[in-house]
Amino acid sequence: MKYTDDIDDPRRLWLIQALSAGLFASGLGNAHAIGFSIFGNKPSKLPPGQSIYGLSGDVKVNNQDATLATPIKPGDTVQTAKNSEIVFVVNSNAMILRADSKLVIEPPDNSASSLIIAGLRMVTGKLLSVSRNTPMRVNTPTATVGIRGTGFYIEAEPDLTYFCTCYGSTEVQSNKDPASKETINATHHDRPVYIVAEGDAGKKIRNAPFINHTDQELSLIETLVGRKTPFIFSKDAYSGPRRSY
Repeated sequence: MKYTDDIDDPRRLWLIQALSAGLFASGLGNAHAIGFSIFGNKPSKLPPGQSIYGLSGDVKVNNQDATLATPIKPGDTVQTAKNSEIVFVVNSNAMILRADSKLVIEPPDNSASSLIIAGLRMVTGKLLSVSRNTPMRVNTPTATVGIRGTGFYIEAEPDLTYFCTCYGSTEVQSNKDPASKETINATHHDRPVYIVAEGDAGKKIRNAPFINHTDQELSLIETLVGRKTPFIFSKDAYSGPRRSY
């Protein structure tokens, strides 16, 4: 995992610069008019029946090559290869799955007949997600997070999870230590954390910096489900709190 908020992916950097220019030149109300030519479309609410806003590189859904026409629903597995990315929507949830990631979208009661997401299982990789009024759980190898309808960013590795509650309320718990549990209420990336596999009882949740995601990307995926972020952008290119520990 890279412990810095520097953006070294040229596709992400281009997108964020384009979003910043559009958002801060004209205000958040014009977000729908911002170009997103890397994926070929401008941000707007996706029409009914369309799951994928954009993809780049090698992306698979249920081990099949994904296209813009591929539906994604609870019960599906989405996987990205190196230098690949997908931006997609399931019901009222919008997500960016970054490169080298594997995500299992879990349906309620092990049934894929519903559009409701019961949980997200991050086998590995990085995910930015937004939802509202849709409680669910997010699992990684080291952590379980209760989501109450929030924006969040997560990075999953075998022995370490990074988790940022971008806004909203979450309950973070270590999978190996019930004593390591914390409720986080955030308005703007207030408390990013690491959840580690090893360490003393009650101390497996630790302070973390703000890394690898931006307010502009949150605005993009909220737009795809017809919403706005609950915070207001400043007029510079600020993308989140800059902090160190």
